[in-house]
Amino acid sequence: MTATSTLTAHPTKLRRSLGLWAIVGLGLGYMTPMTVFDTFGYVSEESGGVVPLAYLFALVVMLFTAISYGRMTRIYPSAGSAYTYASETIHPNVGFLVGWTALLDYLLLPLVNALLVRQYFESFFPEVPGWIWVLGYVAVITLLNLWSISSTSRVNATLLVFQVVLIGVFVILAWGTLQQGAGNGTAFSIEPLYHANVQIATVISAATIVCFSFIGFDAITMYTEEAKDAHTVPKAIVLALVLGGVIFFTAAWFAQSLFPVSEGFTEGTALPEIAYSVGGMIFQIFFVSAAIAAAAASSLASHASVSRMIYVMGRNGSGPIARRLSYVHPRFRTPAVAVVLVGIVSLGAAVADLDFVFSMINFGALIAFTVVNLAVILHFAVRRREVKTAWQIVRNVVLPAIGVVLTVVLWLNVSSQAMTYGLIWLAIGFIALLVMTRLFRRRLHMSLQEDEVIAEGDEGPEALLEDDRQRLTAGE
Repeated sequence: MTATSTLTAHPTKLRRSLGLWAIVGLGLGYMTPMTVFDTFGYVSEESGGVVPLAYLFALVVMLFTAISYGRMTRIYPSAGSAYTYASETIHPNVGFLVGWTALLDYLLLPLVNALLVRQYFESFFPEVPGWIWVLGYVAVITLLNLWSISSTSRVNATLLVFQVVLIGVFVILAWGTLQQGAGNGTAFSIEPLYHANVQIATVISAATIVCFSFIGFDAITMYTEEAKDAHTVPKAIVLALVLGGVIFFTAAWFAQSLFPVSEGFTEGTALPEIAYSVGGMIFQIFFVSAAIAAAAASSLASHASVSRMIYVMGRNGSGPIARRLSYVHPRFRTPAVAVVLVGIVSLGAAVADLDFVFSMINFGALIAFTVVNLAVILHFAVRRREVKTAWQIVRNVVLPAIGVVLTVVLWLNVSSQAMTYGLIWLAIGFIALLVMTRLFRRRLHMSLQEDEVIAEGDEGPEALLEDDRQRLTAGE
């Protein structure tokens, strides 16, 4: 081997720099705890006044799926998430379609956060055109994601703590307001969970909306190639989901206790009105600030996640487009082209509609969740034939099968508009698949190879080159 070939044998790849709690924080930031207030009016109307029950139902569904994600990420420690699992356990063509469908929700999540920020600022500065807020906000988020994943994690953690503290203050203020006779008059009423007009169909319909809030635990798998220890990722998935579920349920309980009926909220986010009702103008300002922090934290995490997914799909593809999408910045070690692409899509927040985007996100996410549960059954029960004991049957068949059924139930209850446009998006992906495979005559390439892992604290390409020089000098 020549000196030149040796010195160029180390392509620039992602940096392993994230610990357990950094990944949990990114997952929680992605989930955006403040979203419970943004969607409260819409979900309360849809569920018939039992928002906490809708969150509880969605949490149960997500727990089964989280277990499946945790198991699959141990087998396939790649940033590709559901795309990778489907490609390896079913077929690369199926994996592409799953990845394509998942892109629908992952690409739209950063857009949703930019849209929420636009609405927050418009509530205080109605005379300023909304596109100005969107342009400035998206530019900052994109630049932070280009900088480094470690910096993204630190900023995300700060913003996450701020919003959780403000949610705690809301709970305290809401408690006092309830004690004064507002709403149900007590925080201990069963009304937020059940009353005479509750219907299972409306609860399921509402759960399809709030499951959007839990999207984030699955995105954690996309940090697998940047985790200091890939084995921490399954733990982070469950921790983020449970902690997020507790926050969502608690906030929804007190909000529903204060507002047992959904009438009175203006169109769009209900958050500013809820904040004003419990703490007046001063608290409203702080609460909206926390909501902006929440949106920023979610933007950072979701932007980082989807750019990693695009990077992996590009790395596994061929041609000039795939090469550009898989480009990693040699200094920052971030998928630069993918990051910029997500920023461009996020600019759509200047004209998008919130309720419609929520529904579209859930369409793609629920398909990915269903396939990941199926992947567990195919990998462990079919391929490995681990069904010899009762525990293996429960673990490898029963639990993921329950996850499949529950996610399919939610998917069938998304809005008709979201179903229509979601299927159109899927059809476009299928056409793209036909072109790439030349009508299925050519097999798609799928590789889990990371090529080179950069540990936290490494000097970068220069360190690798110096190492090569030393080995060449020693005659290796």
